[in-house]
Amino acid sequence: MWEYTEKVKEFFLHPKNVGEIENPDGVGEVGSILCGDALKLSLKVDKETEKIVDAKFQTFGCASAIASSSVLTELIKGKTVEEALKITNQDIADYLGGLPPEKMHCSVMGREALEAAIANYRGETMPRSVEEKIICKCFEVSEEKIRRVATENHLTSVEEITNFTKAGGGCGACVPAIESILKDIWQVKVVPERPPVPKRLTNLQKIALIEDVLEKEIRPRLQADGGDLQLIDIEGNRVVIALRAMCVACPMGGVTIKGIEEKLRELVRQDIVVEEG
Repeated sequence: MWEYTEKVKEFFLHPKNVGEIENPDGVGEVGSILCGDALKLSLKVDKETEKIVDAKFQTFGCASAIASSSVLTELIKGKTVEEALKITNQDIADYLGGLPPEKMHCSVMGREALEAAIANYRGETMPRSVEEKIICKCFEVSEEKIRRVATENHLTSVEEITNFTKAGGGCGACVPAIESILKDIWQVKVVPERPPVPKRLTNLQKIALIEDVLEKEIRPRLQADGGDLQLIDIEGNRVVIALRAMCVACPMGGVTIKGIEEKLRELVRQDIVVEEG
């Protein structure tokens, strides 16, 4: 179980600025529900002063992701667009009194969403060069991102890169490439692994796989943040679950259910429906 500061708990249990701005001036979307974390940030900007007058977020993720997104909206409101761009992922973490090392990627996601929203406000596209090389295919992390995050946060190990970007935290195939990038920047070490899944199932195999995915893929993530779930029933392609522990009080419970459904659709069957019982 992660050690969270009181500020993280406060912004997780009572998040500020949740939702979506109607007719926003800028929107930034980063991450993916399938990868475990996703954030949508919307901004309202006063065109004359270039001040951010409102900011709202929607996120799928853990306590750290919700707290980081909420704090980001508080930090940027009232600032000019240029002032907001100076906010770093470390500023977000510091405002929360620190984040567990394994959760620093949540603050990085906030910083990226801010950059994307401001680029959208300015009518720019985020620089994703045609030749940009994806190093971690599990989480779609590019070499450019690894280099930038490593340099900005003085990261020297693969474990730190995983904590800040998630790269290397999936199948592990990209670990040698991450090591090579870090060696090119300074000097470095290692980290590994994870397996694939079958398709085309009998009814018994489908039920067994659903239970396996819930137990091995989803519950550990929820438990890591003080939450949990209980499988209530499987009826055809309908999976009924109940959220437990800190997930019961979580304001993003509906998004969590949706994320579980997406993961089961990815790993078991496309037509699975997850309901809370």
